[in-house]
Amino acid sequence: MAKSKQTFQKSEKEKKKKLKQKEKEEKRTARKANSNKGKGLESMMAYVDHNGQLSDTPPDPKLRVEIKAEDILLGARTFSKETSTDIKTGRVAIYNTDRKFGFIKDSISQEKIFFHISGANFDIQEGDSVSYELTFGVKGPNAVNIIKLN
Repeated sequence: MAKSKQTFQKSEKEKKKKLKQKEKEEKRTARKANSNKGKGLESMMAYVDHNGQLSDTPPDPKLRVEIKAEDILLGARTFSKETSTDIKTGRVAIYNTDRKFGFIKDSISQEKIFFHISGANFDIQEGDSVSYELTFGVKGPNAVNIIKLN
């Protein structure tokens, strides 16, 4: 007679398969036992309190803050297109001679402000002390009317 074709590997696969089926059935019965059927909408409701945290209880109406719809800003931050009349000073931190743009490091705020050579009336080099006016472009603040300081 022929030998049985049942190998150790096949029997191990069958054991794992039966174990997975058993675990799945246990999970299914646990879900049925813990389901929210018949408990109503209130048991499933979540509230946001005055700090923005989720809770099971409704927030205290005394802590409610009224917000006007026109105060809510949607989208990207907008910059005013007008030019600042204040003349600022700084030092040229980075200048790319090939592409003719760079950044001026403001002497007060230490912020780096973009500039293009078209905003200056002289040849710019890194390390030059300059004064400039600030305008706001599409991508942020830009330096214009750049004047070299001695």
